[in-house]
Amino acid sequence: MRPAEEGAEPGSGRYGEIVFRPGQQGEGERIDYGALAYDDVTVARLRAVGAGPGWRCLDVGAGTGTIARRLLDEAGVDSVLAVDRDVRFLAARAVPGLEVREADVTAPDFAPGRFHLVHARFVLMHLPDRERVIRTLLECVEPGGLLVLGDAVDLTSDRAPDTPYTRVMRAMWRGLRDTIGTDVTWVPSYPHLLRVSGLERVAAEIHVPPLEPGSPISRFWADTWDRSREALRATGLVDDAAVDEGIRHLSSDACADLSAGLLTAWGRRPE
Repeated sequence: MRPAEEGAEPGSGRYGEIVFRPGQQGEGERIDYGALAYDDVTVARLRAVGAGPGWRCLDVGAGTGTIARRLLDEAGVDSVLAVDRDVRFLAARAVPGLEVREADVTAPDFAPGRFHLVHARFVLMHLPDRERVIRTLLECVEPGGLLVLGDAVDLTSDRAPDTPYTRVMRAMWRGLRDTIGTDVTWVPSYPHLLRVSGLERVAAEIHVPPLEPGSPISRFWADTWDRSREALRATGLVDDAAVDEGIRHLSSDACADLSAGLLTAWGRRPE
């Protein structure tokens, strides 16, 4: 990981370039740990809102393709277009019904068509001009179709106990904001944003996976902190020793902290 270029605006870097580069060894495994922690609840919600046979789906920021493949295998949808700015992990795990496309949802010419379901998870929190991106995604939803958005909710508020976990997690959020503009403070406004965008039957839920020693979410955060050490140190909130202490804390029985939650919001485009 390298810091933002000298003279660049704070937060002007991009996910996958300044931090979490796909070419870095083990990055696919880090993404899969997050998938193991959150995919079950995401897939259950997508099936509950109706995803099934006959549906054409768009998965934006598809990562390693775990949601796309489960939509095909478990929900039985007809097809999934999986989009990402780097598709090396998607291309390596092709299955029937899965179309892979290298594309940027923030590009002015992003227009992949219309779909029964448009899904984006852990994407908008890392992007600038998020309300414009939501409008772009809405244009991809056919009348009667669904837009489903999921992003992280930070639970390390000022009232959370001061622990090795909360110290590193707070530094992570600030470090990611300063390097690539990540902002999770606006995520609770998802339901409102979908409603004022004209969607109907808007609803939302939050899932918080338990931080247990050796669990996928604990391993995900350990890897995430390790791969973003430079950004964490640059905040002045932690040093390498504090990051190492936080990683050890995640694998200990003393850890009784709250992971970041996944807020999922959805709504239907009027017929």
